[in-house]
Amino acid sequence: MIESRIQSQSSWRPILPPEAAERALGAVEEIAADLRSHLASSSLATGPSLAGGTAGLALFFSYLDQVRPGEGYDDLAMELLEQAVTATAESPLPPSLYSGFSGVAWTMEHLRGRLYEDEDGEDAGEEVATALVEHVGLTPWRGHYDVISGLVGFGVYALERLPRPGGEECLRRVVARLSETAEHGPQGITWLTGPELMPERDLELFPAGNYNLGVAHGVPGVIGLLGLAQTARVECRPLLDGAVAWLLAQKLPPGSGSVFSYSVAAGVEANPTRVAWCYGDLGIAATLLVAGRAVGERDWEREAVEIARQSAARTLEDSGMQDGGICHGGAGIAHLFNRLHQATGDPALGEAARRWIDQTLALRQPGVGIGGFQMWVPNEERELGWRDEAGFLTGSSGVGLALLAAATEVEPEWDRVLQISPV
Repeated sequence: MIESRIQSQSSWRPILPPEAAERALGAVEEIAADLRSHLASSSLATGPSLAGGTAGLALFFSYLDQVRPGEGYDDLAMELLEQAVTATAESPLPPSLYSGFSGVAWTMEHLRGRLYEDEDGEDAGEEVATALVEHVGLTPWRGHYDVISGLVGFGVYALERLPRPGGEECLRRVVARLSETAEHGPQGITWLTGPELMPERDLELFPAGNYNLGVAHGVPGVIGLLGLAQTARVECRPLLDGAVAWLLAQKLPPGSGSVFSYSVAAGVEANPTRVAWCYGDLGIAATLLVAGRAVGERDWEREAVEIARQSAARTLEDSGMQDGGICHGGAGIAHLFNRLHQATGDPALGEAARRWIDQTLALRQPGVGIGGFQMWVPNEERELGWRDEAGFLTGSSGVGLALLAAATEVEPEWDRVLQISPV
């Protein structure tokens, strides 16, 4: 039952001027209307996950309710959250943050106090917290270390769980597993994605694995988590310092097309990256800023801003952007620039955020997709194509959240799940 909602004081400000903000909010309301229609007719095939399912939709409608109260968005958000929790209990899911039960649990923790309160002193997240503490106690760790499905994702959940029972212990165990799996070398500290964890399609190019440079699957995600863990008084500063040193040693030569490549592997040519959260300079800039702010390293902050400025100078044609999603589309690019601008006050990053909002809205086609957006995503056979996509990470609800952040004073604290929100 929804009992109360907590609104925190924030310095967040809409980045769009009034006329552009109304246009953005109009797009958000169309996304909401289409989602409601699909949900009412049961024509939206979706599971419980944060990335593409009902947990992510609950996140969207909860934040929309803060902007448009009294229109039933809170009730719908609660219904969707309850559906996600029920589905997780009824059908076994992997533990991963974006497609598994820890992502549903993250959403519960995030929306507690915003959307609902536990009744009678109950702790609805206690069982999941206990399970994850046990899971990340496994050693030696054989699974992924990344944000999407591995250790870093469990750490993101643990941060959201704090200060409730299990949060700190889960975070400490995640840091311990990262420490155990780290590789120490002359350039610093890094983590290998071994061939046993790589998709088969990548094994021909990386038969011995690689060192991933994407926020979603690689070392930059570790850096963001370790910075935030340090602020939560989980000591990991030597690990963090070594990881940042290694990352900065991977810069490409000037004029390469981007500051960093997608990955590093012996004998494999480094290729310039797209502009995105999941891979590329912009996501790296955001997580480096998070870590720098967390531990008071001004040099890291300056590096982050300079990397972001170089991303801001890239053109639409050079960006690799094809659709509007959060993960690697226009809304995600706009939101990262918005978050970086709000954190630093840098005018070039603010201008880039507005430009990318315009690019995202230019993708809309009335009557097509969800809210006018279709996404360039794979089907079950991994064939790419333009498809209706509702979800948070690669779908229209994520676009809606980014547009709300650009147009209103409601701080997008949901982006903690992306590790781009500086403390």
